[in-house]
Parts: sequence; C-alpha cells; structure tokens
Amino acid sequence: MPKKSPWIVDVTLENFEAEVLERSREVPVIVDFWAVWCQPCQLLMPILEKLAIEMDGKFRLAKANTEEVPQLAASFNVQGVPAVFAVRDGAIIDFFDGMRPEDFVRDWIKRQFPSEAEKLLYEVRNTLGIDPAEVEAKLLQAIELDPKLDVAKTMLAEHLYEQHRDDDAAKWIASLEERGFLEPEAAKVKAAIELRKLGAAAGGVDDCRAELAAAPDDPEKLMKLAEALAAAGQFQESLDTALAVVRKDRAGQGETARQLMVDIFRQLADDEELVNDYRRKLAAALY
Repeated sequence: MPKKSPWIVDVTLENFEAEVLERSREVPVIVDFWAVWCQPCQLLMPILEKLAIEMDGKFRLAKANTEEVPQLAASFNVQGVPAVFAVRDGAIIDFFDGMRPEDFVRDWIKRQFPSEAEKLLYEVRNTLGIDPAEVEAKLLQAIELDPKLDVAKTMLAEHLYEQHRDDDAAKWIASLEERGFLEPEAAKVKAAIELRKLGAAAGGVDDCRAELAAAPDDPEKLMKLAEALAAAGQFQESLDTALAVVRKDRAGQGETARQLMVDIFRQLADDEELVNDYRRKLAAALY
C-alpha cells in the first residue's frame, strides 16, 4: 500500500463536484473507475497511486468505486472497468480503459498536463485581484507561446471589452472570425461590443424615452430606445421594445430590431427560458 497522499481521494456523490469538477480548474484530475472484483483494476490502481505520489501534485487522482457511485459511472458512460478519465476545467479531455503498463500510463498522464500557455490561462482565471495590465500581458504571452490557443484570444477580447477598449477587442474577435466561425463565448463578446456601440449611438435611456414620448409612432425612435436599453443591460425590456419594432415596421426597422434581439440572445445564453420565450415570439412575428 502506498503512503497516504493528499493527491489521492476517494470519490463519493457528495464530494464529486468539489474534488473532481472544481479541482480540475486548478490541476488535471485523473478519475479511475474501478471495482473490487476487477483484477485488472487491482493491477492498474497501484500504478496510478504511485504516479500521483511521484508527480507530487501535478495531478489529482480520484478513485471511483463503481459499486458505490454507479450514477457517476453512468454519467461518464463507463462501459467496463478499469476506465480512466482525464478531467480539466470541468470537462473530460481524454480517457483509456483496460489494464495498461506503467510507461503507457505515465506518458498518458503527462499529456494531460497543461502547456506553458495553458498555465498562463490558469493563472488569469484563478488569481483574484490580478492587475488588468498583468492579465493582458499573460494572455498575450499565452497567444505568443501557442498561436492556435483560441480560448486565450477570446479571453483577451473579453478582457479588453471589460476595460472599455472595444476597438482592440473587436480586432481579436475579427481574427477569430477568420476561421469561419465563432465559439459561443466569442460570439457573446462580439454581441456585447455591438450592443455597446449601438447604445452609444442611441444615447441614454431617459433621453430615448423622452424622444419616443414626443413621437410614439416613430419606429426609429422606438428602435433607438431598444438599443439604449440593451446597452444599459435592461435586456428584457429591450427585447420587448425590439419585438414591437418588428411587429410595427417589418419592412423598415424590423431587420435591425431582429438583429438586436439575436445579439441579446447571445448575451443571455445562460438564461435559456427567457431566450427560448423571445425566440418563439420573434418567430411568430416574422412568420
């Protein structure tokens, strides 16, 4: 039996989120699904334990007895044991099953370690109160180390947007768009930049309300209010207002209003119920 190690933990339903999902945002977590009756499991586990101790904190070994946590085994789609998964940033990134020799296991684990560029992202994500200039420097360094690390470019665009450097943020989003697509996180940043741009052009919410009160049937003034509300983060009222524009002026301001609603949907990606509700309302207004 290896000596007790802080890098080895037994997984339960109660500690899974903390010891696997959350811990994997700090270091890779290797989850070993095993069973008492499984002879290959009994041969593989000592290898994993030895490497966890030897590598001294570079990864966390989480041992999951399938007979005690069958729900977790099912969620990982375990078909047989032993089954070993690598988890980073709360997501499975690799796995193998069956008994493997120590050299294979050692090399496989090392491949799960973050690169130097990825380590910089860990620092940015997990260091509280980090100076904005230092954040930018670390993200630029990560991109220089790994020009294909697109998540770093998205993080940099988001950071620049938060610093109200919208033009700089837009350049990084444009560089990502050259691939022909944007991940949801990058699309959200692009939408935020556009909403703030529209809001600045529209003016303040109070001024837009006053203009609309003087000409309540003017679709352009209604559209300006929708844009100002979006820029102010008053998304539901902005959606209601933009939807009214679609219904009132489909052939005129309607397309601009529809695009505004789409940008807001990207901003509200985490609020599935609200987004789905207004998608249905928009579809009914259009068709």
